[in-house]
Amino acid sequence: MRRFILLIVFFIVAVSSTAAAGTAEDSRKVLILGFDGMDPVLLEKYMEKGLMPNFKRLADEGDFKPLTTSMPPQSPVAWSNLITGMNPGGHGIFDFIARDPKNYLPYLSTSKTIGGKSSLKLGDWIIPFSKAETLLLRKGKAFWEILDDNGIPATVVKIPANFPPNKTGAKTLSGMGTPDILGTYGTFTFYTTRKIDNTEVTSGKAVNVQFSNYSVKTKLTGPPNPFRADKAETSLELKITVDPENPVALIQVDDNEILLKEGEWSDWAKVEFKFAPLQSLTGICRFYLMKARPDFELYVSPINIDPFNPSAVISTPDDYSAQMADKVGYFYTQGMPEDTKALDQDFLHNDDFLELSEFIKDERIRMLDIEMKQFDSGLLFVYFPTTDPVQHMFWRNIDKKHPAYNPKEAEEYSDTIRNTYIAMDAILENAVKKIDDNTTLIVLSDHGFGSFRRYFHLNTWLKENGYINFADKNLKSSGAFFENVDFRQTRAYALGFNGIYINLRGREGIGVVPDGSEKEKLLDELVKKLEAVIDPATGDRVINKVYKRRELYTGKYVEDAPDLLIGYNRGYRASWETALGKVPEGLFGDNMKKWSGTHLWDYRLVPGVILANRKIKSEHPALYDIAPTILKEFGIKKDKDMVGEPVFRKER
Repeated sequence: MRRFILLIVFFIVAVSSTAAAGTAEDSRKVLILGFDGMDPVLLEKYMEKGLMPNFKRLADEGDFKPLTTSMPPQSPVAWSNLITGMNPGGHGIFDFIARDPKNYLPYLSTSKTIGGKSSLKLGDWIIPFSKAETLLLRKGKAFWEILDDNGIPATVVKIPANFPPNKTGAKTLSGMGTPDILGTYGTFTFYTTRKIDNTEVTSGKAVNVQFSNYSVKTKLTGPPNPFRADKAETSLELKITVDPENPVALIQVDDNEILLKEGEWSDWAKVEFKFAPLQSLTGICRFYLMKARPDFELYVSPINIDPFNPSAVISTPDDYSAQMADKVGYFYTQGMPEDTKALDQDFLHNDDFLELSEFIKDERIRMLDIEMKQFDSGLLFVYFPTTDPVQHMFWRNIDKKHPAYNPKEAEEYSDTIRNTYIAMDAILENAVKKIDDNTTLIVLSDHGFGSFRRYFHLNTWLKENGYINFADKNLKSSGAFFENVDFRQTRAYALGFNGIYINLRGREGIGVVPDGSEKEKLLDELVKKLEAVIDPATGDRVINKVYKRRELYTGKYVEDAPDLLIGYNRGYRASWETALGKVPEGLFGDNMKKWSGTHLWDYRLVPGVILANRKIKSEHPALYDIAPTILKEFGIKKDKDMVGEPVFRKER
């Protein structure tokens, strides 16, 4: 499920109208800046305070409206709406997590590994072997594929839900969903003289080291070796030497010698993992020396795919990642580079994380600047992630009602989110300076944001209300992936952040609920009961609305959706345990994590934003309107499967 190397992709041939469309509209330009998670309430507040003059000018001279997000308002779902012009029933992405109904096991929703014969690209070598391949699971044509079919040049930098990228003539760099070289969403390593229980570390690994004469040798772990039958992990020797007097450490790994002061990040280091004679795989990583003494602490980033020599397809054309790296240097190829898990577990501190976020933002600015210099026609889309992880991790500092609110910390970090928005205003200012009157400018976000104060164990509620039953009734809980759930006596279960599935006979592996009237009666019962759930600690309703899938979705893949979609109220969210199919004790808890902001509510409560240098005719523009809008700008009719409509009032 978590391994990858190469990908199978679709190839779309050009339609017969290519030449005509390309010549008729090739002077038009569309620039789109995507700011993940930018919230309309905060944006309006900061604009009115004069903190974001460029956003305010664009809103006044053009237009500004809330942008209806997806249900659920999760990034892979929302961006897939935008990419395809369809709702989830059309593109088939319903959550971060999907499940195989036959065995109830989860997999990542946007891509999936399958077995098969293929080959591994290692430099100039193409080596055949039996391995897993990765498929993009998002259905439907992306707007840039349709532009390419019609001879319109398009460049799409880091848009989420596009790994592996479909084969196209457009230039694309994959974004959220792109793994590290281990095949994970991001696995950091933390070397320390402190003893840490690795069973309690998520999305990373702690390595205990003991120095002798100020030096220690340990290992940097790499990917499994595909040439070995046991697929044993590869590794490199990592030597660390600490200065006996000064807070400085020398890091030696592969051909790199990196001298770091305490509190300093390294540049990118290229590392090469040997598989067999003449066969290896390269990756890139960064080092951060948190502390030299008395306890030694060294953070190593997830090992990213090398953009100069990618082990998986991360761009179209294949060499676009190398072209970009030639101009900006090594860059984060990992889809979610801001290491929120390391911050949540104190393997990075607040300032360390913000410095990392600043580095990623500046990296993306350089990519935008490079593409703007050659933006003569067609479409340019550049995605900026920073607003999303910063709000996730620092919302507690602007919400005095949050259980993790700390007045002393808030005094230092209450302006962090505001300052991040101000930084986005500077990005917009620079972009506006470089466009001409023939350019349609669209600025948007996929959803808004708010406080995550309390969590709700949805599977526990199902257990307490008789919809889930345990195999071992002496146990009071069940671990991940329903390990103690008896599906022979279970009628409904939750997996992912917003979905409930009926244990349907003929669909689920051990389904017990007949399709038809009995299923519909059960759905009605669940909707009524869930919408009435009250948190006894606050007296608040936990769930704003529960939707049946056909209330929301149309398209070929509606039947793959969860049977019910849970629209949580402000302040609440499904627990992490719910997402992984756990059934813990208790229904509610205070969210004491640094991950304190959320957008996983009822979609009507958390819209994104859209601003443009054109007037918007729609009173309630939605994410799935963006693809038809882009096509209309180039005189192209929307695809027949698109449910969205162009949003602008008239032709330019």
